Amino acid sequence: MGARTFTIKVPATSANIGPGFDVVGLSLSLYLTLKVLQPDRSSDQPYVPPLLKYTGEGAEEVPLNAYKNLTTRVALYVLRCHDIRSFPSALEIHVDNEIPFGRGLGSSGAAVIAGVLLGNELGGLKLSKERLLDFALMVERHPDNVTAALVGGFVGSYLRELDAAATEAASVPLSEVLPEYPPDAGEDWGLNPPLPPLGIGHYVRFGWSESIKAVAIIPRFELSTATAREVLPLEYSRKDLVFNLQRLAVLTTALGQSPPDPELIYEAMKDRVHQPYRKKLIPGLPEVTSAITPSTHPGLLGICLSGAGPTILALATHGFEAIAEDARAIFRKTNVEIDWKLLTVVGGSVVE
Repeated sequence: MGARTFTIKVPATSANIGPGFDVVGLSLSLYLTLKVLQPDRSSDQPYVPPLLKYTGEGAEEVPLNAYKNLTTRVALYVLRCHDIRSFPSALEIHVDNEIPFGRGLGSSGAAVIAGVLLGNELGGLKLSKERLLDFALMVERHPDNVTAALVGGFVGSYLRELDAAATEAASVPLSEVLPEYPPDAGEDWGLNPPLPPLGIGHYVRFGWSESIKAVAIIPRFELSTATAREVLPLEYSRKDLVFNLQRLAVLTTALGQSPPDPELIYEAMKDRVHQPYRKKLIPGLPEVTSAITPSTHPGLLGICLSGAGPTILALATHGFEAIAEDARAIFRKTNVEIDWKLLTVVGGSVVE
């Protein structure tokens, strides 16, 4: 086989969209892009490890060792599940990233999907979207971000109840799926990884009104998903669960209607499952979500925390700058600076 090049492009995502905790996600117009060069080398030439280059968001903190970088570790996991022991020799991967780390815009989910697609392409595996999602869920464990990143649009997803053997297979510790490679790890280290069961995750794409854009209000500090999950309770009242279920049932249809109804959507994007508990981690969150409404900001439809935060997502049809700049003023009162981006809802990952 001759030398070849290909590009993998994975969108950012926003999960939850208010009441849809761990259930719904949106793919957004920021991208993680991999440009891959697979040289033509004869088998008698010495093996050359992968060369990884990285530009854009997080470039100063991302490991460039293929056995430590999340995307390439996921790719190697996929390859080894198909009895391919190593990367092709002299592989070159140039990563350019537009998705900020630790801001609730799906940076880790994008890295995982990029890795699954990279492994699929390098191995010539021709896996279905459903099987690609199985591999991603062995690493990410929550379907909302990775599903939206893979298939694109406004997506609802769930994890299927598995039989005992499949449940055990899907529940192996992440340290066994993606082991920490020691410095002296060779080609024989970490073989025989756990295979994902078939059909772990299932999804559906909802309609989306093309008039709706997303204003991402991005505070200049990071918040890890693990930290944001630690503040959540283990149990909820029936009242709070019904509150969310009612709104989610309306929201999944309301965001696909044209013209969108601000009064309906604003109320349907409220939440009692995660946002109230995360407000202490994000100074300014309650003030922004209560002060910016459709009546004060024409064009606004709804406002919520993006994923685990700290980014706030405002869905709107116009008036974008006024929404973002008023959020900036509120955050400044808590000594937090923000950046903002006007994003569109986009299609899923592509390999070209």
